[in-house]
Amino acid sequence: MKINWGTGIVLAFIGFITFILYFVFRMSTDDRSNHDLVTEEYYKKELSYQQDIDASKTAQEMDAVLRVEKSPEGVMIFFPEQFDPQKITGKVSLYRPSNKRLDTDFPISLSKTHLLIPDNSLVGGRWDITVNWKYEGNTFFHKQKLVY
Repeated sequence: MKINWGTGIVLAFIGFITFILYFVFRMSTDDRSNHDLVTEEYYKKELSYQQDIDASKTAQEMDAVLRVEKSPEGVMIFFPEQFDPQKITGKVSLYRPSNKRLDTDFPISLSKTHLLIPDNSLVGGRWDITVNWKYEGNTFFHKQKLVY
């Protein structure tokens, strides 16, 4: 049986469509692929975005900029030295874009001007670090990407 060029084009289209459908089916049913949203309450978080901008601006105006550094023990977050560390409260959020199960929150309770996030709570890769903190009624915000 001889196949003409019209039949060849139709067979090529059918083969290509089968190939695409196979990968769509495979990716939608594969347990290794994570199809989660970025955050659980995405729209609720977006509504508070202006508050984060205002708190970040307040940090710049009051010279309350944080410094985040990698160390052998983990990640060190240095708070401004002009502030009393015992009056600083808040939360440090570690967000892992590639795996929602690794996201963690740490409360801020300081005796010195720095906070150590231990090495055993971090896996190598990219982390988004968000620090929401308060000092004497002022709210501050710091966000930084870190590759650990």
